[in-house]
Amino acid sequence: MISADMEGATGVTWTGDVVPGTEQWQRFRRLFTADVNACVTGLLAGGATEVLVNEAHSSQRNLLLEDLHHGARLLTGRHKPLSMMQGIDSGVDGVVFLGYHTAAGTRGVLAHTYMENSITGVWLDGVLASEGRLNAALAAEHGVPVLLVTGDDLTCADAASYATTAWTVAVKECVSRYAAVCLPPAVTSSQITEASTASMASAGRTEGVVAHHRIEVEFDASHLADAAAVVPTVELIGVRRVGFDAVSMTEAMKAFKVVTHIAGAAMEDVYG
Repeated sequence: MISADMEGATGVTWTGDVVPGTEQWQRFRRLFTADVNACVTGLLAGGATEVLVNEAHSSQRNLLLEDLHHGARLLTGRHKPLSMMQGIDSGVDGVVFLGYHTAAGTRGVLAHTYMENSITGVWLDGVLASEGRLNAALAAEHGVPVLLVTGDDLTCADAASYATTAWTVAVKECVSRYAAVCLPPAVTSSQITEASTASMASAGRTEGVVAHHRIEVEFDASHLADAAAVVPTVELIGVRRVGFDAVSMTEAMKAFKVVTHIAGAAMEDVYG
């Protein structure tokens, strides 16, 4: 399975590259699809018999199906129960985090955690968490190893802390939130394919571990925390911070999804 996000795709450096409907987005849809195709090529070469690509960015309708590798199937569209990780419970033997990025509150190209600019930090069991860390914990619950992570260099460094055996490919070097030294697509495609092929040596499900987890979320404004705290089981633990406990990572991520949706609906115009 490939969980495909867009901020960490080849060449992406700013908002216009990833916001649906812009001219730049149309351009980077092609580069994003090329990254995915390079990964599919490598996974198949490494022994995969089937590859499910789950769109994980924004509208989750960004990849170009007409250009997708013929050896893959595409799960596209929003409102999936497990969102970025839909399909992790379908019997897959490994997952690739493609086009990922660093966490809210840290350095990295387009760094954020689920909400683009209103969450300043998310903590999983006391550890500052990127989307990759959250999703890796969900994969572990199903006994699925993280095979490969691609994104900027700081994303790859982050991955080393939550998926120690995963291969990484840095398609760009972070200069700032909106700038990077980028490698051309011909180079990144080759690197992604090579790493994907090698990563298949680690494929294979193990016994999943279901455990209690705690997530805390800090927002950039108090009213967003107040709105999120209306959710049963979610408590206000600071002026801008909420926290909640869950019996499993699956339940934790479902609750997190509710918290971000309610906080997003509480924002008003330019003041957020």
